[in-house]
Amino acid sequence: MTRIRILIVLVIALLAGGGLAAGTYRYLQNVPTKEVGMPTKPVVVANSDLALGTELRADDLAIVQWPASSIPEGAFENASTIVGRGLIASVVRHEPILPGKLASKEAGSGLPPIIPPGKRAVSVKVNEVIGVAGYVLPGTHVDVVATASPSNRPEDATSKVVLSNVEVLTAGTRLEQKDEGKPIQVTVVTLLVTPEESERLTLASTEGKIQLALRNPLDAESPATSGVKTSALVGTAQPQAVVQRPVMVARRPGPAPQAAPAPVPVPPPPPTIEIIRGDKKTQVVAG
Repeated sequence: MTRIRILIVLVIALLAGGGLAAGTYRYLQNVPTKEVGMPTKPVVVANSDLALGTELRADDLAIVQWPASSIPEGAFENASTIVGRGLIASVVRHEPILPGKLASKEAGSGLPPIIPPGKRAVSVKVNEVIGVAGYVLPGTHVDVVATASPSNRPEDATSKVVLSNVEVLTAGTRLEQKDEGKPIQVTVVTLLVTPEESERLTLASTEGKIQLALRNPLDAESPATSGVKTSALVGTAQPQAVVQRPVMVARRPGPAPQAAPAPVPVPPPPPTIEIIRGDKKTQVVAG
């Protein structure tokens, strides 16, 4: 009997709880929703991912309604005001176009507006090995290692870091014609250097071989290296003999050396007479 009462109470509790939950759900579904109005303003954003140097077209831009309280400073409201200008930094889709990422109206588009004053852009041909297996990308920093022989002899070949902490502007492929007339893809890396560094880079790429060494962008140190030769690399370098020169020591003038005294003549021994008496011998001075 007790078990039946407990079962009845549980059934009543479940029915009451289910009815209350259903009623609450229906009430919430019928509550009218209120839209809270938020002031917005039009902002020009990128319609797709755009690389640096891209000349903006109308198809590359879109207008979105942005909350007025969080509009980035300098954002544009009209796309026609920036059409035709070049990007000096890459942007992603739906990112607002800001003045800091645009070249001036007179600079145009492409690579020239990206080059800061006092710098030069120099392109060099590389392969997968020289280009660090594709990890050399725009914005990364590299060291340029050159290998050349000043005397055209293999034993004098030297490898040395000729440029340090150089920024990569662009990295890509282009088509070149071979002797047979067939086009081939050539990987080209464009580096941002000073005029003096451009001379070193051009000489290294034409007179020898270059290798790019990828570096951490947070590492700003540029240690000076002395380079390494082939003989030192394989351990056959012979140490040069050190010629020791006599060291001249200045001495103070002292007293003149005195002449050695003449030896005293030793008188000859006096004459002696030997006397034999039995088994004894004695010597007696004569005279």
